[in-house]
Amino acid sequence: MLNKLIPIALTGLLLAACGETSDSAKPPPPPKNFTAESKGYYCTMNLTEHVGGKAQIILESRPDEPVWFSTVNQAFGFTRHPGEPKDIAAIYVTDMGQPNSDTAWIDAKTAYYVIESKFVSGMKTVDSVPFSDLAKAEAFAKENGGRVIRFDEMPDEWIYK
Repeated sequence: MLNKLIPIALTGLLLAACGETSDSAKPPPPPKNFTAESKGYYCTMNLTEHVGGKAQIILESRPDEPVWFSTVNQAFGFTRHPGEPKDIAAIYVTDMGQPNSDTAWIDAKTAYYVIESKFVSGMKTVDSVPFSDLAKAEAFAKENGGRVIRFDEMPDEWIYK
């Protein structure tokens, strides 16, 4: 009798587990567009005053208020700094391969980044230049120097340069 009940109980457990959803299945919140009031997290300057790539991090604890960055490297620094929040729901960067990059947000984890180029950000610092298209990233690197990497390859020495 017990031998017959075990398979039935296991089947019930498996079916119950199939109905559960995890937080990882939840889609990330969409990117927001910055406004004239949007300020960079570290510099507290208006984002509209800066040319070049920008970033936003959306925290689970503040889904309607992105943390804005006037450079891409600042966002990478935020993710690695032990004192900053870790409840990151999404990270977006502007696609510098688009004509109006200030409104062309892409998932930072899928972007191609040109680093070590001669590009200087609106903050007058070196910065990573994000692209959604590998060919555009490679063309930029060929014209401006540097190399193309992915999100997980970003070196600390470049972020904190």
